[in-house]
Amino acid sequence: MNHDEYTEMTARLDRYASVPDDVLAEAVTRDGLCFWAFDRTDMPELTGDDPPDRELAARLCAGCPVIDECLELDLRTAGANTVGVWGALPDTDRRALYPVWRRSRGGEVR
Repeated sequence: MNHDEYTEMTARLDRYASVPDDVLAEAVTRDGLCFWAFDRTDMPELTGDDPPDRELAARLCAGCPVIDECLELDLRTAGANTVGVWGALPDTDRRALYPVWRRSRGGEVR
């Protein structure tokens, strides 16, 4: 992904800027496909040591109705320390997106 794609993604997430964390978390856990559509025993374990896996992220999140909410929640709560798949992105992409997202919200990158 490139900077323009991160900027576009950040602009899309701006609609959630005023949504409280608990509301986002409720939507993600209630409606997120990863929380109910997969047999947990069949899901690969994501340790954070795995190589970036865009294919896995795309497969796990395909058709999920709360991808943006999930991504926003992870950026808020994990920030640069993210691991696994959230918002249809592997952790390496979210780490690169994080500073762009922080700056768009008027914050300094932590």
